[in-house]
Amino acid sequence: MSSCLMEGNEAVAWGAMASGCRFFAGYPITPATTIFNTLLKIMPPAGGICMQGEDEIASIGYCLGASMAGLKSMTATSGPGISLYSEQISFAIGSEIPIVIVDVQRLGPSTGSATRGADGDIQFMRWGNSGGLPVIVLAPADIADCFVLTIVTFPFCPLNFPLMIFTVSPFLASMFLFPYFFLSSLDKFTLRNLCFI
Repeated sequence: MSSCLMEGNEAVAWGAMASGCRFFAGYPITPATTIFNTLLKIMPPAGGICMQGEDEIASIGYCLGASMAGLKSMTATSGPGISLYSEQISFAIGSEIPIVIVDVQRLGPSTGSATRGADGDIQFMRWGNSGGLPVIVLAPADIADCFVLTIVTFPFCPLNFPLMIFTVSPFLASMFLFPYFFLSSLDKFTLRNLCFI
């Protein structure tokens, strides 16, 4: 049986594609950049749009616009970027715009340490918007979970609010062996079953 090695960000990207995400906008920020890089390779051939915004604020704005136009959309960032997203997250909550936001957390406040993991953003992700309205934050436990939780996130989008996936950078320092058949055989029936496990 053929297999491939995959790190956490790649697993998030493949999970998004398997769940029907067809729009991604982001701004390169360590350690979330490999989500953008992976989607840049696999999304356009599948008929999707993957683009780099001029900054984090523009990137989430593009995703909100794509979502309002009917596309399943996702963006990814890290600590400082999630702070810049907060105004648009509030807008998405108030306007009931579904979007998936991935925060690949790194250690420390502000720019922090780009190569060390931490989980300090989790409270900010849950409550960091004007009005203090909570959002759903999913936290994968391992690399396989990055894949599965990303798939499970998109079916919640019709509930019309932002959803967050919180990962930590140690998932980037290790690899997980995925069987190729697992990635290539994800049809709608499989996804429907995965979403209700």
